[in-house]
Amino acid sequence: MTEDARFEDAGERPVSLRALDADDLKVIASLAQDAVFPTTEMGYDSRRRRFAILLNRFRWEVAGRRTPPERVQSVLAVEDVLRVATQGVDRADPDLVLSLLTIEWEPGEDGTGRLTLVLAGDGAIALDVEALEVTLKDVTKPYVAPSRKAPAHPE
Repeated sequence: MTEDARFEDAGERPVSLRALDADDLKVIASLAQDAVFPTTEMGYDSRRRRFAILLNRFRWEVAGRRTPPERVQSVLAVEDVLRVATQGVDRADPDLVLSLLTIEWEPGEDGTGRLTLVLAGDGAIALDVEALEVTLKDVTKPYVAPSRKAPAHPE
């Protein structure tokens, strides 16, 4: 019998995950929750069909075991992207910082579907994809969260 992985199992190692189905995506969504990023750090390469964001991710996997709380820069990448649409995101404002609440998956026909990056303040980034393939990879060392607090989620 095998056990499911737990956040605590990550220890000090950088996160490097790939989601190929809805269950895998839930893990990435939970680790990326409350990540913040300026609009200048997201991009879509239509030729390679790749959408990516450089996030400042809260380290949920060590939350409660670290004082003060930590963040780390991570790349969230989505492959096989056919179309990108945004709502409530002003790409012309280079100072705009967005906060990622969650990532939702709506399957379509034959493996296609729509990923929606739900943002605070009623914003969203919708990605129509040919197949679900999302990666989350830490690319820097952790640093002390500037607020020195964990994100709060009122009931």
